[in-house]
Amino acid sequence: MTRLSVEMLAADTVEPITSAGHAQLGLAVLAGIAVIVLLITKFKLHAFLSLTLGTLVLGAIAGAPLDKAIASFTTGLGTTVAGVGVLIALGAILGKMLADSGGADQIVDTILAKAGGRSMPWAMVLIASVIGLPLFFEVGVVLLIPVVLMVAKRGNYSLMRIGIPALAGLSVMHGLVPPHPGPLVAIDAVGADLGVTLALGVLVAIPTVVIAGPLFSRYAARWVDVPAPDRMIPQRPSEESGEVGKRKLPGFGPTLITILLPVVLMLSKALVDIVIDDPENTVQRVFDVVGSPMIALLAAVLLGIFTLLAPAGFGKERLSPLVEKGLAPIAGILLIVGAGGGFKQTLIDTGVGQMVLDISEDWSIPALLLAWLIAVAIRLATGSATVATVSAAGLVAPLAADMSTTHAALLVLAIGAGSLFFSHVNDAGFWLVKEYFGLNVGQTIKTWSVMETIISVVAGGVVLLLSLVI
Repeated sequence: MTRLSVEMLAADTVEPITSAGHAQLGLAVLAGIAVIVLLITKFKLHAFLSLTLGTLVLGAIAGAPLDKAIASFTTGLGTTVAGVGVLIALGAILGKMLADSGGADQIVDTILAKAGGRSMPWAMVLIASVIGLPLFFEVGVVLLIPVVLMVAKRGNYSLMRIGIPALAGLSVMHGLVPPHPGPLVAIDAVGADLGVTLALGVLVAIPTVVIAGPLFSRYAARWVDVPAPDRMIPQRPSEESGEVGKRKLPGFGPTLITILLPVVLMLSKALVDIVIDDPENTVQRVFDVVGSPMIALLAAVLLGIFTLLAPAGFGKERLSPLVEKGLAPIAGILLIVGAGGGFKQTLIDTGVGQMVLDISEDWSIPALLLAWLIAVAIRLATGSATVATVSAAGLVAPLAADMSTTHAALLVLAIGAGSLFFSHVNDAGFWLVKEYFGLNVGQTIKTWSVMETIISVVAGGVVLLLSLVI
């Protein structure tokens, strides 16, 4: 297992923009994070503005010249958006195509038609995991929870027995599996290989989602036994209205192929890189192109025009408005992710990463565990998994300097696992789940918050175990 060592520093470490000592830097980090927390939680300021102001506070207390602190922030913001902005945009377009064409409905209806009884929680976790691959967590929640409520109501199932597996599937995909924004930013920050991270992320996700989903839902259903709230259950068109059957849906097979295409292409690239391992080989060069995240997602979007939109009756005139509507909601996400990258870069440029290594060179704590703990602390403080991921990635990025490809990928997954720890009242997802399921705060903590903690601990444990054998 890789352990902290001062020798892990990269040979070409950039000279810090401040000469502050460890105590001053530590105070600056605490103050910067505290400002972000207060602005987000107490004053309800948007995370983008909170991260921007927190970065300026960090730079000021660290003694960095204002112009250099601003330059670090803007450099980090630009680099991060350049690295993941196109991917986030393409993912949003694909998600919008799935939702508007009815492709997501087709997958849900097909799987549920073949499931029942004790297999229903497993069907829900499967649905959520498949749907959650290309969708942001909030989009997946909005898409799936109405289905969860309908299944629970009409099938007379326990709401928690059905709902927890769906939430677990979405959350695990969001925190561990690219092309979600958090893992992408962490991959970029530590210089990990995306294909290897994707493959290991899926490997970690499988036992995690099983334990936190279908297995934990048994206990959650006992602790919180509430009916599905009628006010939140969507009403489908009635037979008498003549609306049923008018909407054409894309086929199940083509929809599934479209969703899985980016994952298959990226995994294929990783496999070819391992088997051939020759940058001059024609086959490897082809897969390096088609398996790159941008091309893989772009291919899925283009395929979706024919497999999703055409069968649903979308003409050429509806394509551009659909793309515009799909892109509109991600402006805030891009700004938050970018500002998180700016905060990360300022942490690095002020020498915080060097400080972490200097003060911990004699510790006997695994680097992966340190990454998990830092992400946990920021997650608890800010309530944002994305903020926790990008901030923790900036702090521990120097640890990846001498790591192998697989251990750098595991470092990303350790950060992602920590970023999911114990969602509570400062997390928008907490309130989203509470309102959709009609729960009170205590019930939400017993179910959603405990589930998130299980995901974080199990995933972190699996990552540490994998680091011992690969």
